[in-house]
Amino acid sequence: MAAAGAAGPVANVFPFRDARAAPDPVLEAGPVAHGPLPVPLVLDNGSFQARAGWACPGPDPGPEPRLQFRAVCARGRGGARGAAGPQVGNALGSLEPLRWMLRSPFDRNVPVNLELQELLLDYSFQHLGVSSQGCVDHPIVLTEAVCNPLYSRQMMSELLFECYGIPKVAYGVDSLFSFYHNKPKNLTSSGLIISSGYQCTHILPILEGRLDAKNCKRINLGGSQAAGYLQRLLQLKYPGHLAAITLSRMEEILHEHSYVAEDYVEELQKWRCPDYYENNVHKMQLPFSSKLLGSTLSSEEKQERRQQQLRRLQELNARRREEKLQLDQERLDRLLYVQELLEDGQMDQFHKALVELNMDSPEELQSYIQKLSSAVEQAKQKILQAEVTLEVDVVDSKPETPDLEQLEPSLEDVESINDFEPLFSEETPEVEKPVTTVQPVFNLAAYHQLFVGTERIRAPEIIFQPSLIGEEQAGIAETLQYILDRYSKDVQDVLVQNVFLTGGNMMYPGMKGRIEKELLEMRPFQSAFKVQLASNPVLDAWYGARDWALDHLDDDEVWITRKEYEEKGGEYLKEHCASNIYVPIRLPKQASRFSDTQASGKGSGASGGSAGEQA
Repeated sequence: MAAAGAAGPVANVFPFRDARAAPDPVLEAGPVAHGPLPVPLVLDNGSFQARAGWACPGPDPGPEPRLQFRAVCARGRGGARGAAGPQVGNALGSLEPLRWMLRSPFDRNVPVNLELQELLLDYSFQHLGVSSQGCVDHPIVLTEAVCNPLYSRQMMSELLFECYGIPKVAYGVDSLFSFYHNKPKNLTSSGLIISSGYQCTHILPILEGRLDAKNCKRINLGGSQAAGYLQRLLQLKYPGHLAAITLSRMEEILHEHSYVAEDYVEELQKWRCPDYYENNVHKMQLPFSSKLLGSTLSSEEKQERRQQQLRRLQELNARRREEKLQLDQERLDRLLYVQELLEDGQMDQFHKALVELNMDSPEELQSYIQKLSSAVEQAKQKILQAEVTLEVDVVDSKPETPDLEQLEPSLEDVESINDFEPLFSEETPEVEKPVTTVQPVFNLAAYHQLFVGTERIRAPEIIFQPSLIGEEQAGIAETLQYILDRYSKDVQDVLVQNVFLTGGNMMYPGMKGRIEKELLEMRPFQSAFKVQLASNPVLDAWYGARDWALDHLDDDEVWITRKEYEEKGGEYLKEHCASNIYVPIRLPKQASRFSDTQASGKGSGASGGSAGEQA
């Protein structure tokens, strides 16, 4: 009956794939030029994943980005001399063994570390066939965060122009590029973009094709926080599998097994039903090995294994005695050679040899020779005794390198190891009695299963209810309502006719229905609205940047040249339909401060003088 019951929910058991990234091949030299103009290079610089490729003109612009890799890097081990150099992206393979070494150039979704960002760009250019040793003679379209700080753009422009020597660059927002890719061509449209990525969620109003930056709002929650929340939930639920519940596996659960509930409270009520739970719970199978159960061995096998371990320890200690004897013999020969120099009367060479040995007198040399001679004789006697013991005990004298260096006993323990042999036969039956009764009942595979039930909806829910993880922020619905209230009724009606969802964190099943439900609750009765999901929420930002680069290849009004960079600074930005709003730096006038201090100084001096006159 137990077997029949266990065979029912087999369809709900899902093994972890534990996908390991394959190293990216170094592609052949990319397209150098198309006609008189060089081919633009499109870089989607995301905090979770970077994507790079060419924007080739023509009827077939090419497939998806040629390069996609995680935006992390790790320094090689072994210090400055023995290090293999920094590893970037897919060259790292599995991230979990290196999780503590991973570094990212991003703070949230803003690049702030110039050195790490340079490593990501080097990796991109080298694997796309661009030589980054000299200069990168291609225009670059680069994505940046919404309302990107001027310092971050200045750092990026300085890196691109000064380090790589690019001819020109254009900056744009990834979600606006995705909006550009999904809208009909040659149509200026308004709408409301909801973009949720790895670190942040943005709600961006678009009026007549341009970003209304004053009313943009950001929620500091995304896929990273959802994965961390899911990891804490499952670690509290399964404290015996703390090490196996990794962030990479939590991201796999989020991507393939989670969904967004249209009504969160109602969905939780459904999960209270045992039948609904049994039909919808996903049992994630952790890897395990049946070899961990050492109790399946018989008493004879256990005793034989112990005897083999003891023989290996004896061989190991005998080998170490021989090595130590060889070293002592070599040093003794050296000391005897120095003593012969003294006996032959070669005093200069003798005193020079004494200095090399850090000795002061011939008496000290003689005492060392006596000590080493006695130590060598004792070592030879012990080796002879050990060989006699091995000839008696060892049946199979096959040399092996043991894995038990941590458990090596002292030499005295090894020599008297035969005293412990009678104890083995006494311990064996005591261990074996309870195991034979428990073993058939324990199901090792079931013990290594994670039952993911309500966690499937609790982790994605945090962008709608940040209070679930203790964040004092408004969710998507409240923020959406707040932004709409800042516009007139007519503008609100225009915005809600084109609610556009993009970003990797918007790919949960049920996300579009949940946004429609929230809009239905906040909009007036019988009012119309339309919600659209991007055709590819993850890659549409790169596709849109590629389309934009091809459409504006000859337009000098949207590209920042090196001359303009040198004249107007690295934070300079040329606005276009997919860019941020440029807000120049306004520094306070230093002269006014200086004049104010002079005036205050004169005033204090005058008051001091009048006080002196009165005195």
